[in-house]
Amino acid sequence: MADPRSPLSIMPVLVIALLFGAVHMLTNGQYGFHRDEWQFLSDAQHLDWGFVPYPPLTAALEHLGLKMFGLSLVGLRLFSVLAQVLVILASGLMARDLGGGRLAQTFTAIAVALSPLPMFEATEFQYSSFDLLWWVLITWCVIRLMRDDEPRWWVAIGILAGLGLQTKYSMAFELTGVLVGVLLTDARRYVTNGWFWAGGAIALLVFAPNLVWLVRHDFVSYHFLQAIHARDVHQGRADGFLRDQFLLNANLFAAPVWLAGLFAYCKDRRYRMLAWMYGVPLLLFLFAQGRFYYVCGTYPMLLAMGAVAGERWLSTMRPAWRVGIATLMFTGVFATGIYAALNIVPIASNGPLRDFALRNNGDLREEIGWNELVAQVAAIRDALPAEQQANMGIAVGNYGEYGAIALLGPQYHLPMPITTVNSGWLRGYPKTPLSTFIVLGNTRERVDELFFDCRLAGHSINALGVVNEESRDHPDIFVCGATRKPPSELWKHGPNFGQVAADAWKADITNS
Repeated sequence: MADPRSPLSIMPVLVIALLFGAVHMLTNGQYGFHRDEWQFLSDAQHLDWGFVPYPPLTAALEHLGLKMFGLSLVGLRLFSVLAQVLVILASGLMARDLGGGRLAQTFTAIAVALSPLPMFEATEFQYSSFDLLWWVLITWCVIRLMRDDEPRWWVAIGILAGLGLQTKYSMAFELTGVLVGVLLTDARRYVTNGWFWAGGAIALLVFAPNLVWLVRHDFVSYHFLQAIHARDVHQGRADGFLRDQFLLNANLFAAPVWLAGLFAYCKDRRYRMLAWMYGVPLLLFLFAQGRFYYVCGTYPMLLAMGAVAGERWLSTMRPAWRVGIATLMFTGVFATGIYAALNIVPIASNGPLRDFALRNNGDLREEIGWNELVAQVAAIRDALPAEQQANMGIAVGNYGEYGAIALLGPQYHLPMPITTVNSGWLRGYPKTPLSTFIVLGNTRERVDELFFDCRLAGHSINALGVVNEESRDHPDIFVCGATRKPPSELWKHGPNFGQVAADAWKADITNS
């Protein structure tokens, strides 16, 4: 029998990870960029050490992607695909380092690859794609730390923690789990070790540039997170937190495996710290009414330990039972994963499979219609008299519209859009007063409150007739005169956090 710790033992896991990546590379060019991806793309054109909604690392990677691939769906999403390939590989390595053989390693890799959240994170360029990677890599390092009692792993943990904080601020919740796990288990012995403090110093050093940016900008990202959290709770986006731990964060059929993994961590004195790394973030987000996917990075470690425990349990059985139970588990995980893939992955560009995915997946619907929207804005501009075109601006109500016009607009010679939403607020407004505006993302009532002489000039539509946020919530496009108040007055009340910019402007006008 092959040594489970030999380099060759990981080959099945590597093959699974690469096949996963290949499937996503072949399907990621089907539709268009997601609304959130347009935000990263627009921020990638204005590199800084921070942005209103998030830290800088994701936009920096998107900037690199634009330099390497241009405005390519497959090219720019390559980073997300590679991140999930590494997640699968690290998951298999966790199973190996916990003492699992080829069966446990292979099952772990397949179960993670066919879980809804890792699958989704490879279909789009999202900061959550990289947040998941850092959570998993930190967990793998903790397992190596505990297995070998090698405190130098704290340096790697510190580097990954810093990168995580430069990606998504919710990394602080995992680090809280790490700290609680250290203090409440035998791992507290590391508190007096220099490598532990070196890891903390490195994490702070990596995070420091963004921390300085936050101080200089009055911790605007903290206020953004407060506003978005209040919106999510109000709209019910935090509902079903515990339910979706089973349905979406991990493959549903593998739920007994990850539950067994949690139980095994609790029982194992050496690895008990990892039980706290799951329980602490889960409870914090549960009581804070966070979104279910905020803790998705903890499930690969649970699946790895559960697979190892399951493999040991199967080894006590007769061969027929062993083969039967293993076959049942793999078949169930495959069937569940394939159904999830039909909902999540843009497998087909037309036909029943495309219609099924668009009907069931709101994120895919948000990838439809952006090119047509920008072309429509250009057509409205072209129909204006020359004197209006010469002194015209484009005011948008959300970051999807902003990013699409910023990236696609130059081919139509459109000016850069203007918005108070998120980081668009930091970029300000034209210093020369504008007399004409094409206005998107607002209702008729709002544009009349914000601008003089508005008229309906067109609609946001898409060739597929897909109903999404753009076509459903704010389909009208207006041509208006100047703003009723100077932009300098309107900008005093920004930024507006992820909602229609007119909300803040409307409040300003109403209260004046």
